[in-house]
Amino acid sequence: MPRPGVSPGQGRPRSGRERASDWSLGGRCPSFLWLALALALPDSLVLWSPVEAHPLPAQGHPAKFIRLAPQLQEAFGWWNLTCPTCKGLFTAIDFGLRTQASVAWVGSVAIKLCMLLKIAPPAVCQSAVQLFEDDMVEVWTRSVLSPSEACGLLLGSSCGHWDIFSSWNISLPAMPKPPPQPPKPPAPGSPVSRILFLTDLHWDHDYLEGTDPNCENPLCCRRDSGPPPASQRGAGYWGEYSKCDLPLRTLESLLAGLGPAGPFDMVYWTGDIPAHNVWQQSRQDQLRALTTITALVKKFLGPVPVYPAVGNHESTPVNGFPPPFIKGNQSSHWLYEAMAKAWEPWLPAEALYTLRIGGFYALSPRPGLRLISLNMNFCSRENFWLLINSTDPAGQLQWLVGELQAAEDRGDKVHIIGHIPPGHCLKSWSWNYYRIVERYENTLAGQFFGHTHVDEFEVFYDEETLSRPLSVAFLAPSATTYIGLNPGYRVYQIDGNYSGSSHVVLDHETYILNLTEANEPGATPRWRLLYRARETYGLPNALPTAWHDLVYRMRRDTQLFQTFWFLYHKGHPPSEPCGAPCRLATLCAQLSARADSPALCRHLVPDASLPDVQGLWSRPLLC
Repeated sequence: MPRPGVSPGQGRPRSGRERASDWSLGGRCPSFLWLALALALPDSLVLWSPVEAHPLPAQGHPAKFIRLAPQLQEAFGWWNLTCPTCKGLFTAIDFGLRTQASVAWVGSVAIKLCMLLKIAPPAVCQSAVQLFEDDMVEVWTRSVLSPSEACGLLLGSSCGHWDIFSSWNISLPAMPKPPPQPPKPPAPGSPVSRILFLTDLHWDHDYLEGTDPNCENPLCCRRDSGPPPASQRGAGYWGEYSKCDLPLRTLESLLAGLGPAGPFDMVYWTGDIPAHNVWQQSRQDQLRALTTITALVKKFLGPVPVYPAVGNHESTPVNGFPPPFIKGNQSSHWLYEAMAKAWEPWLPAEALYTLRIGGFYALSPRPGLRLISLNMNFCSRENFWLLINSTDPAGQLQWLVGELQAAEDRGDKVHIIGHIPPGHCLKSWSWNYYRIVERYENTLAGQFFGHTHVDEFEVFYDEETLSRPLSVAFLAPSATTYIGLNPGYRVYQIDGNYSGSSHVVLDHETYILNLTEANEPGATPRWRLLYRARETYGLPNALPTAWHDLVYRMRRDTQLFQTFWFLYHKGHPPSEPCGAPCRLATLCAQLSARADSPALCRHLVPDASLPDVQGLWSRPLLC
């Protein structure tokens, strides 16, 4: 079977942390440190953002560097810095920063800057910086502050090579692409499979009924949230419409109440198990969440096979997933090994092998179908380890090509599961993935993601004209309420297990727990069907063209869009109405399976409106 590429590299063991010294912000801070802090703090410490329309991710680090480069070159030009001096300077900086005293000093400056800018409450600033500082300094010294990178940026290509987040391409086999063959509807009476889809469970071990759901911290309804003001009610027993995650009893209720939605042939589970208290999580906390929720899933689903994917919250610090060339205590070995042990009853040896290396795997759940679970953290804009090298981390996309080619050769169909959707990825990763989807459109029968917490999709088109829909990625809603949502889960109906099956999605259903009803005194939780996609939207089928057409129908039909908006938020939309710019941005997101590609919406949005809509696209959603 194709195996993932592993790049050579060297890691640095993490040493014990010393307390940061009480340095004054008024003291002299070198320009490179202010640059690094300015670049890192917003993405690392902005821990929450309301769900809004549509939250395509912000440009992140690449755009920041591009905007800053001319100013930095001009500023450093005043120093008359020569290339040897520049490289000597940054070599000394890197050596000095690696000492524990320097890491603590950088952390103390970052804490004060975080508080000065009011990025988070003081206690959160301190805990978050102390959690991130070792890894961030390691990343900076191996990327933006390395002599070649920094001097290439400041003095030009004659003194180094600045290639952070530079473009790259994977290789496709020389074998010609077969002519497109859209799947045919299954014959009446053909078997249909039901796949339970769970994502973004976000169990909060410290959830406490009656606490303040609107506290100052990024996550509330917790033991440390304090009581609510006298005029407001506290957190509900089963969950709350606020910046809160779920108690274990709500997840137990979800799994115990699956009966009416079943029976299920398989379960796809795409990660984000721990809560959003990302400023205070230890590895022990993350492993407790992994083992507790895995045991719960096994208890209630019994012999039904479960196929997981890695979410961005499984690690700590959050979003921190080093590629395999990072060794030692800063690697992800601790997490992947625990996952392999917890999920061993569900996964064969070949899948466990790649899971232990890079958090991804492939297996054959039934004849004629190959399932590929991707580690989408290797495409993430928030994964700060990719500053070191973002070129096909872990060789995952090249491995994916090998798996798809082998499936095409066998005549198999493929499902892909993952956490972060492709349209939310770093540009080069996203564009390469888009190219792979187009090449293997006949083989790829389904794509299933989570992460955004809301109910949406992303349509893929042919790259030549960007007009022929050829695949669709389904983005299922979260189990968690974060932020202001009902708990929910998804069930997919798939062309079933028989010879010649297309294995495509035939329809899907979404189930929710209405928190208003569940939290009433004396009430018991009742999980109910919210809607069926084809029935609600009047779809002829669930193939890519039907979803493409739905977007353009919603562009013309405001009432249809309002139905979508209601269901997008799992039956609990925000009180603010979604006006025309919001509607265009939301609809454009459904067409944007490729990051930073406004051309995908050119037929949806008049040219004159594009700048305004692009402004909406830049709103971040950290899940």
